[in-house]
Amino acid sequence: MSEHDDTPRRPPRNLDSARAVARLLDRSLRIPGTSLRFGLDPILGLIPGIGDAAGALASGYILYVAWLNGTPGSMIGRMMLNVGVDALMGAIPVIGDLFDAGWQANARNVALLEKWLDDEGSQRHHSVAILVGVMAGLLALLAGVGWVLWVMLGALLQAGTAGGAG
Repeated sequence: MSEHDDTPRRPPRNLDSARAVARLLDRSLRIPGTSLRFGLDPILGLIPGIGDAAGALASGYILYVAWLNGTPGSMIGRMMLNVGVDALMGAIPVIGDLFDAGWQANARNVALLEKWLDDEGSQRHHSVAILVGVMAGLLALLAGVGWVLWVMLGALLQAGTAGGAG
């Protein structure tokens, strides 16, 4: 928005609910005696297969809020990359859950959205194509995580069978 634009700035849509989701997933719990915070995302990740998928779907809400506010596709792509890194690393048992606790993709994405809203305003129009792309990206991400878990489970079962046959 330029200095000479008299168009009233509309308030951000659903930003408070996106902040609440990010807080719940990334910063709702504190390790006693420290300032270290984490949320439900790494805890959900402890549930094989379902946990990381549930976390990625919840992260999708923040992407939806970004789309509602007219965030450009390049910014939504960057936000999807944060979710993708979180989901792929989170698929690694134990180490991935520790990574989730530190990476905090949802808090990162809300911070990106807030910065964009402060810098650019919420005057851009959202595109249905961006929403379709985000949803397709999330589905591909979930399919990828599912495939990685399937391969890991197959390898574990094969190792267990081979170990018992000797």
